[in-house]
Amino acid sequence: MDFGNMGIFSLILLVIDIFAIYKIVTSSAETVKKVIWILVVILLPLIGVILWWFMGPK
Repeated sequence: MDFGNMGIFSLILLVIDIFAIYKIVTSSAETVKKVIWILVVILLPLIGVILWWFMGPK
């Protein structure tokens, strides 16, 4: 079984998650909303980023 592609996907997802967390922290949203979004992105990496992209603080 080759995990090479899974490793690349995981690395890309990690970079996207870090970018999303940075954007959440620097947004003008309330602190409570920021914490909730950060937890969503950390606990549900792929789904959390997708949800944040469409519904997160701008």
